[in-house]
Amino acid sequence: MADRVVIIDIGYPSYEYESKVLNRAGYGLDVFEGKAKDREGKIGFAGNAVGIFCQLTRIDAEFFDAVPRLKAVVRYGVGYDSVDLDAATQRGIKVANVKGFANHSVSDHALALMFACARAVPRGQTLFRNEFGKPPRGELFEFHDKTLGIIGLGPTGGTLCQKAKGLFKRVLATDPYVPDERFFELGAEKVDLNTLVAESHVITIHCNLTQETTHLINTHIFNRMKQRPILVNTARGGVVDELALVKALNKAQVHSAGLDVFSSEPPPADLSELLDHPHVVATGHYAWYSDAAIKELQRRAAENMLMLLQGQIPDDCLNP
Repeated sequence: MADRVVIIDIGYPSYEYESKVLNRAGYGLDVFEGKAKDREGKIGFAGNAVGIFCQLTRIDAEFFDAVPRLKAVVRYGVGYDSVDLDAATQRGIKVANVKGFANHSVSDHALALMFACARAVPRGQTLFRNEFGKPPRGELFEFHDKTLGIIGLGPTGGTLCQKAKGLFKRVLATDPYVPDERFFELGAEKVDLNTLVAESHVITIHCNLTQETTHLINTHIFNRMKQRPILVNTARGGVVDELALVKALNKAQVHSAGLDVFSSEPPPADLSELLDHPHVVATGHYAWYSDAAIKELQRRAAENMLMLLQGQIPDDCLNP
């Protein structure tokens, strides 16, 4: 019997490419068809698998210990906060994500949210029939004389910077993990977080969710926002303290917010004050999606899995 690789989080139209790549190398591919939140069912399904493709399901020490033959985990996507990397490393299990597969789609979506907020597009649509010709709010502004702040200058933040620097007068960026040369190459001024939030008219988030970045944007940071900026988040919901964001919106510390990600997804009912706020544009965590991006995601995920199972270390490996 061929060694099994399993997909425990579904959502794509087909897994033909993954199956083709793995079958050709002698591995079988099985897809979990149960309920999305059935963690116990997924643990049982993984059983004797040597590889797991995952997305939203939490893969931790308990999960690892229940799948004793496991060698590799590949997460569909850039973020990897759903996988306990330390627990995997302690057990000799390699973990990979798919870095930078959606640089263009996410940066395009971030730009779309910026424009939607700056021009109050959703609110304008609600007024279209009854108040045609009336601006939806008095505070609509242009970008050409404004400052953009980018939090996280990795692949996606860098792509956004290249696209946006012609739209804004200045581009500021903060990222302690990239070299100074990258800021220079992209045409962004390197600043600390406090300077960025104080001087930026639009702030866009492109960092991973880690212990360091959880609630990075909090009450303290909102209090430092002097320009009443637009806040855009297409990274991870947990980077922003959502309760603090509601208060900041109500106190007019921020102009508006464009959100594609939330700390709990789908967002719970008790987040309605944020989602229903007149100055919030919310989309359903699909910034990553485009016809090109999904093909690249599945292709590279499959190739990363095969390399890990064969003892090779792909560029996307998180614990080499």
